[in-house]
Amino acid sequence: MARAGRRYPLLMYTRMMDRWWPAAFTLGLALFALAWAVWSYYPIPAYDWQWVTLSGVGGFALVVSMFMFTLRKGAYVQPHSDHLRLVTPFLRLNISYKRVRRSSSTTMEALFPPRSVSSWRRDIVEPLAQKTAVVVELTGYPISQFVLKFFLSPFFFKDKTPHFVLLVEDWMRFSTELETMRTGGATETPRKRVDKSILSRLPHK
Repeated sequence: MARAGRRYPLLMYTRMMDRWWPAAFTLGLALFALAWAVWSYYPIPAYDWQWVTLSGVGGFALVVSMFMFTLRKGAYVQPHSDHLRLVTPFLRLNISYKRVRRSSSTTMEALFPPRSVSSWRRDIVEPLAQKTAVVVELTGYPISQFVLKFFLSPFFFKDKTPHFVLLVEDWMRFSTELETMRTGGATETPRKRVDKSILSRLPHK
């Protein structure tokens, strides 16, 4: 059975959820308020479909916002002894270490310079610009890149080469654990020096 390491929440996923769930929650409340206004001003059966539809969509938006809030920290990356696991609420991906070429670290600002991204993406990445991410370069993706981009934020990809940009809080610990797992943690125990001199063979009194 593969040995599992620590789970490291993906900060970019949390950041995206923190932007979306308040917007969905506000939209839900606004639709409920609009439904109430329609019901108050047009309290006749002919207009029932309007406020019912608005309240239904508003309720759906509120449920979605609560779902997003619950899953804020539901995405993580976890090194195992034979693979790296990347998990989101809608995607579970095991990346064999045979696919990993190398890993490196750099700041999000260096990966995504403010001038190279659109204004709305800049608002997302700006609070995380000074944080360090671990870039895991691959020989190839385990599944289609199109599918990956459907489930993952654009900030998981710095260019078109196969890789993942993994932003976690304790990036040094994650990087060390990843490399230890990937290389098998092979460390030689220093051997005791053997004294082969004639004096060392004499009996001790």
